[in-house]
Amino acid sequence: MLKTVRMMALGASVALGALMSAPAQAALSPEQKAEIEAVIKDYLLKNPEIIQDTLIELERRQRDAEVQARQKALKDFGPQLASATDAVAGNPKGDVTIVEFFDYNCGYCKRGLTDLQKLIKEDSKLKVVLKDLPILSPASREASAVALAVKGQFKPEQYWDFHVKLMAKTGQIGKQQALEVAKELGADVAKIEKELSNPAIAAAFEESRKAADALGLTGTPSYILADDVIVGAVGFDQLKMRIENVRKCGKSQC
Repeated sequence: MLKTVRMMALGASVALGALMSAPAQAALSPEQKAEIEAVIKDYLLKNPEIIQDTLIELERRQRDAEVQARQKALKDFGPQLASATDAVAGNPKGDVTIVEFFDYNCGYCKRGLTDLQKLIKEDSKLKVVLKDLPILSPASREASAVALAVKGQFKPEQYWDFHVKLMAKTGQIGKQQALEVAKELGADVAKIEKELSNPAIAAAFEESRKAADALGLTGTPSYILADDVIVGAVGFDQLKMRIENVRKCGKSQC
């Protein structure tokens, strides 16, 4: 309720500010200004729904602007949303591709992982691109660095196992936890340590960050599916429905 009141107050201020703009004020005496302000205040108090309608329209325009900005970003960053540094799960030649931006220390990403596992198991034509976006902590960046460093040692199926096992770790996930999982699955730790200094890893992080900023991603997990940006762990059913829509009409929402 308090939020609604504040929004309505803001709307009133905007409306009043527009009507009492600098050019208009210059032509009015103090008495005229006071009279107009009183009329506006009285009108808004008697018709508060006008403020509500204005705010609804403002929110609609903001949403439309965000959609347009994301559509442009999808075109601009499209080729980078599945770069050579990104791991691929599922069918690498699938007819539908979903890109996930994730962080190994993101609780919602852990929840979303079960959705991806189920989708891959049930949909043999789905391609999943895993895009590291370590934004939650320095440990997240360390874990993702190890993940990118170990990628060259594993086949796609092995890397998916690595990803799942590392994501399943409890507590803070960092370099040590990532190296433990990699070693458990047969990776050469010495090679990983050497690869961590490869400038390509830092470049991959920067690429992901720029794409995320352009797409307006505010957290993880976030998914890119055809023409759509899906923010948050929306669940298996929602993702499945949108994937099916892409096959039907080329869009996530037909």
